[in-house]
Amino acid sequence: MDYKAVIFDFDYTLGDATDAIYAGFQAGMTAMGHPVPDRETVRHTVGMVLEDAYTLLTGDDSQEGRTTFRAEFSKVARPMQAAGTPLCDGAKELLLALEKAGVPTAVVSTKHTGTLRDIFAGHGLAEKFAFIVGGDLVSRNKPDPEGLNTVLRKLGVAPGDVLYCGDTVIDAKTAAAAGTDFCAVLNGTTPAEDFQDLPHVHIAPDLNDLRAFLGL
Repeated sequence: MDYKAVIFDFDYTLGDATDAIYAGFQAGMTAMGHPVPDRETVRHTVGMVLEDAYTLLTGDDSQEGRTTFRAEFSKVARPMQAAGTPLCDGAKELLLALEKAGVPTAVVSTKHTGTLRDIFAGHGLAEKFAFIVGGDLVSRNKPDPEGLNTVLRKLGVAPGDVLYCGDTVIDAKTAAAAGTDFCAVLNGTTPAEDFQDLPHVHIAPDLNDLRAFLGL
């Protein structure tokens, strides 16, 4: 494998936190007097900044509303995610294979860094990543490349030597903005055709396929 580092998104790339996310939306919307969207509608917002998903589903773009929703969402969703978010099929095997090959890995996600660390700790993987950068550690979320660029600097690698893997068009645009290669992973709600016109080196139906693509 030619890459000097592989960086991942989290939701629907490495893990599936749908149960906790939907519970958080149910709690937040109910507390604020909004209709609760159905589960599939919420699934299609995963990968967006949480406040933007709230605004999209309610039309409320006030700072007060957005802040309140995050607080109500987090009361329910964050403990649930930390207590047990399942990984996607093949995730652990892929990460261990990359470690065995001596390839550093990192995560750049909109999810809170502490939540990510708790999730990985529950799977015995917290120490497998060189860096974990959640949405709370950046001033500009994806598709702005701030988080990805931060990891590149910390790793000391050039963008052209790195593969970023994610499940959304937002992730593809983030990789393009940072100058890294991109691999789409179809564990989420975005179909393969949505990536066809965006820069990518591979479209993986799952993480086992991604591992094979990397020759691990």
